[in-house]
Amino acid sequence: MLHIGGGAVAFWQPLLSTAQTDAWGVARARRSWDNTGRISEVQMAVRMVRGVLALTLGGVVGWLPVMSGAREPLVAVSVAAAPRLDFTPQQMALALAVSDDADLASFYGSNGLRPIFLGPEGEARRLALRDAIGNAPRHGIPVARYQPDRLTATEGLAAEIAYAHALSRLLRDLTGGVLNPTRVRPEIKRQPVRTAVVPLLARFEAAADPAAVLPGAGPDHPAYLALQQALSGPADLVVPQGLPRIATGVWRPGQRAAAIADLRRRLAAVGFAADAPDATLYDDALARAVSDYQRAAGLPDDGVAGPRTIAALNGDGGTGQDARQRAILVAMERMRWMASEDLDSRHVWVNIPEFSTTIVEDGAEVFRTRSVMGKNTPEMRTPEFSEMMANVVVNPSWNVPRSIAVRDYLPRLQANRHALSHLDVVDGAGRVLARDGIDFGRYSAASFPFRLRQKPSDDNALGVVKFIFPNPWNIYLHDTPSKHLFANRVRAESNGCIRIGDPVDLARALLSRQTDDPAAMFQRARDRERETWLKLTPPVPVHLVYFTAWPGPDGRIRLFDDIYGRDARIWEALQAQGFGAAAPAMVADLNPGL
Repeated sequence: MLHIGGGAVAFWQPLLSTAQTDAWGVARARRSWDNTGRISEVQMAVRMVRGVLALTLGGVVGWLPVMSGAREPLVAVSVAAAPRLDFTPQQMALALAVSDDADLASFYGSNGLRPIFLGPEGEARRLALRDAIGNAPRHGIPVARYQPDRLTATEGLAAEIAYAHALSRLLRDLTGGVLNPTRVRPEIKRQPVRTAVVPLLARFEAAADPAAVLPGAGPDHPAYLALQQALSGPADLVVPQGLPRIATGVWRPGQRAAAIADLRRRLAAVGFAADAPDATLYDDALARAVSDYQRAAGLPDDGVAGPRTIAALNGDGGTGQDARQRAILVAMERMRWMASEDLDSRHVWVNIPEFSTTIVEDGAEVFRTRSVMGKNTPEMRTPEFSEMMANVVVNPSWNVPRSIAVRDYLPRLQANRHALSHLDVVDGAGRVLARDGIDFGRYSAASFPFRLRQKPSDDNALGVVKFIFPNPWNIYLHDTPSKHLFANRVRAESNGCIRIGDPVDLARALLSRQTDDPAAMFQRARDRERETWLKLTPPVPVHLVYFTAWPGPDGRIRLFDDIYGRDARIWEALQAQGFGAAAPAMVADLNPGL
């Protein structure tokens, strides 16, 4: 890697023409941008230098943006070939035009600045890209984002540049998402791996049939394909208009009423028929149909048609087609953020709005348990990220998070130094201190120098086992003595970590790849009555995700509450990128051609 600044011009002067070197001198002399809205001398100089570097270094892998303002300009480039000094005006113009797009700069730098969309040989590529843009709504992305009108309205080099930028944006969107997730909400820690664009550009150029390359650029996971089908297919949970509304009430087995006949009609209209000689009687078959519908709609599947179930079937309370399709669009964007993840291999999947934790192997769910997620407060919402689970910790100690220690426990210790007797006071060297020698009143939340730790026990806040996947936010999965919370429908009650409803079963399932008797392995560690770390070999990927729309085992899309309001914020960000209130309708108007 070479860093080229003003002080290094003498080294590079033999590679640059006099005019180019003079332009760099102008860039150094002028330290501010032209505020009139016109391109300034320094901007022109910077662009010139960027283009020249792209050309003289032959194969450009990418560079950092040129700095401006009070700092001296700096460009970082990677050398892949001997310097090249002879370029046509068209090649120089192409290099300058793609210099702000690292993917295009790398691609054109490696193919000798050869246009790929011009002339008769570029016709197949032009048609393939226009068709792919026309099919963008199948991914929930509006066609207008790629400015298709510009593609047919330009000629020559301008057309090459327009097609190249449209293709680069389309590939980035499909392989890493439209949005930068970390800018949407601070609790979304996910960082898409955006490394697929340049190889796809190379495949597109080399393909005998370029039209075969682009349709496969998006995620090919079955869940994404199911979301895609649900977006463009019939709304399988939206009741057609014209049917009688269900009267408000709580309808359950054994009751008889005219409203129950209306309940049957609406259920049958969305594929949950339960025929009976007496349509007004709430029989067992109807209860099963209601339960099936509730699971598909993301409702508690108790088989009782209460206010939320009736509202959903009546199309009230934001459960209509538009809300459903918005949830699907957001879910597809989230899947694109995870396009580089191998979601078919063995992994742990924690879906926060579903309050569930599952193990997936070979693309199929093999274990499921209820979970408790973080409270809906800024400091306690469970974040989204992926990591590797390395250890199962049996009989864990609980190191009280500092935020909890100083906020909740320090005031109690100041009132009574012997309060919270189940917690040890630990110094920086890990020694347990006697409380008689500590004046807790001397310390504030900022100056408190100790840690609080709970020894392994049946009453330990982490229960009998925790699951470690190192991360900067100290988030992990664990058991809990508060078992009653798992009976709640909404389970946002923790301080951010994920509490597991069946932790011992989860531990045994995770250990099953490294022993023939995972139950015995776990029990031996449990019987030691001290903290014991069991290493997972190999480590298991863990994905903490947030999908309010997700396909169930039957392929139907299930909906879950947006408990933290993250989907609403993502939808706002997508609207700022060209998605709008009419986005769901664009699917119905899909036109593969342009």
